[in-house]
Amino acid sequence: MINILEVAETNKMIEKENLDVRTITMGISLLDCMDSDTQKTCENIYDKIVSLAGELVNTGDEIGKEFGIPIVNKRVSVTPVAIVGEACAKTTDDYVKIAKALDRAAASIGVNFIGGYSALVSKGSTRADDLLMRSIPEALSQTEYICSSVNVGSTKTGINMDAVRLMGNIIKETALKTADRDSIGCAKLVVLCNAPDDNPFMAGAFHGVSENDSVINVGVSGPGVVKNALESVRGSDFKTLCETIKKTAFKITRVGQLVAQEAAKRLNTEFGIIDLSLAPTPAIGDSVADILKEIGLEHPGAPGTTAALALLNDQVKKGGVMASSYVGGLSGAFIPVSEDQGMIDAVEAGALTIEKLEAMTCVCSVGLDMIAVPGDTSADTIAGVIADESAIGMINQKTTAVRIIPVAGKGLGDTVEFGGLLGYAPIMPVNSFGCSDFINRAGRIPAPIHSFKN
Repeated sequence: MINILEVAETNKMIEKENLDVRTITMGISLLDCMDSDTQKTCENIYDKIVSLAGELVNTGDEIGKEFGIPIVNKRVSVTPVAIVGEACAKTTDDYVKIAKALDRAAASIGVNFIGGYSALVSKGSTRADDLLMRSIPEALSQTEYICSSVNVGSTKTGINMDAVRLMGNIIKETALKTADRDSIGCAKLVVLCNAPDDNPFMAGAFHGVSENDSVINVGVSGPGVVKNALESVRGSDFKTLCETIKKTAFKITRVGQLVAQEAAKRLNTEFGIIDLSLAPTPAIGDSVADILKEIGLEHPGAPGTTAALALLNDQVKKGGVMASSYVGGLSGAFIPVSEDQGMIDAVEAGALTIEKLEAMTCVCSVGLDMIAVPGDTSADTIAGVIADESAIGMINQKTTAVRIIPVAGKGLGDTVEFGGLLGYAPIMPVNSFGCSDFINRAGRIPAPIHSFKN
């Protein structure tokens, strides 16, 4: 049984070490909102979201006050919109109308973000998928709360290189469409391989078609807690290091389990999963990079970084699965550049490059996340980066993602400021050698041999 005494044990973590419940995300199925008329579909979507999630923000605030646990974000994820709009959408404008309906619903209920403006095209794409992908730049430029994701590959199906190539162009167009806000549209757009159906974190959250009508998924985060715990065993051997991380992750996850169950109960919906991910923020003392430094690195990017991150990720998962029977989402450690002050410092010190970050993504929760690059980076180069990350995910049977921001009008030496949780980032150099002949081949990269396990 989970009780309030376990929460009391975490008071120090909350007050001094930045422990929080990073997000309560309500997943909502929109399959019953489909209609042959776009306007009717939009009305159905708005009504269902407001009906089910109307009390999400208030409930989160109430639980936070009662238990003394900061609940930073309240969010909604929905069925991939490419599916929802298939019966009515004839043009990209129809999908933009649906995006605006989602945005109105998000504003009405007061959530931070709404995810699921998504298409799942790991093997191929329908007409509706193609329309949604092509509508993304306009949708993100005309909305405030929408987050978009496209799954272009999986271990079972391979990598849809036609979609990878298209998304390189979509990211460039999104950057230009939101150039007046430092290309912030790209900060709300992620391209994934092996995307999970129950991820509570943005921008990759959507509500999978195999999920219940509505669920509560919770993401708990505590990089500062882990760092402070490791300070108490500084210089100890690897066994002590691992045990400390594991025990700390256990305590963090128990807090999330309590919040998730209570939120589901009060909102009269199902409890879905706890996501164990250590998700940093720009706040001092809330950094995954600082954990890596405490483990023994001068800066993330130094030799040994990938091994240290692998150790951290594994022990977080081991501690978390002992604390909850329903672990899902991404679960591990995020390494976003703009959202982690320690990562920003490592980039500015010259210790961390995109190539090293790519190596780290083999063992972290996701992939290349919140990386700002020169605005003149070509669409083919961006597509090549997406292809590389997708290959890592496909071969290693894990989720990988790319959230890259070619900031219009900015180059090396510049810094881009997104504000809030999205933070700020130095513009990072990208390998300038071409890959166009590779990217412009049609078709898909087939699934790896180890995918055939039936």
